[in-house]
Amino acid sequence: MSLTFVTLGVGDAFSALRYSSCLAFEAEGQVLLVDCPHPIRKMMREASQSSGVELDVDRVSGLVLTHLHADHSSGVEGLGYFSFFVLKRKLRLLAHPEVKRRLWEGHLAAGMEDLIRKPGGEPQRHEFEDYFEPLALSTEEAVRFGPFSIECRRTYHHVPTTALRIRAGGRCLGYSADTAYDEGLITWLAEADLVVHETNYGVHTPYEKLAALPVELRAKMRLIHYPDDFDLEASNIEPLAQGRRYTV
Repeated sequence: MSLTFVTLGVGDAFSALRYSSCLAFEAEGQVLLVDCPHPIRKMMREASQSSGVELDVDRVSGLVLTHLHADHSSGVEGLGYFSFFVLKRKLRLLAHPEVKRRLWEGHLAAGMEDLIRKPGGEPQRHEFEDYFEPLALSTEEAVRFGPFSIECRRTYHHVPTTALRIRAGGRCLGYSADTAYDEGLITWLAEADLVVHETNYGVHTPYEKLAALPVELRAKMRLIHYPDDFDLEASNIEPLAQGRRYTV
């Protein structure tokens, strides 16, 4: 058994070079998507070609949302519709209750609540549960989902956001999601075998803070959500490459 992931996107909200940050984990033949920017199917198709890992919506067992900023959640409507209309099944969606709280009314309802089901018919009202099967993540205990065990921790960000520890196959990956620099979060993530941490401007984590961490921690850390002008060659922490498969 093993835990692997493919980087569908590694960029930030303003990137002109890369897709927004998104990871596809795989263990025991199941795929767990972490965040879902648009255009998610195109991202999966291109990552499949570059990584050799077959990825499409029919292989996605579940979607984890870290927060509701568009560069992390703009593809949820399309993914939900594809599951509903094409696959004839609900999309299993995992999120902390504070993240999920405004997902429907504040994000998806405007485009998904009314559907005309046949030509000439009247729109029918739909709810979140018509498209999605929700599963709540907790900051108190791990949640089991297929071969994955998922823990979460709140981060310091503009909107409710959760960092993750994902375990499968005897390995653990820590993912910071979007966050300002937080020593407590770094300690929490450092328990993992591999740490994927964001870096960016503003209320995000400065590269200089991460570059000053102990060498043994930097050795098992990878960078994501970096801006287009980030100097990849000069970084003393390995930046993730878009479309590549990694083993934890």
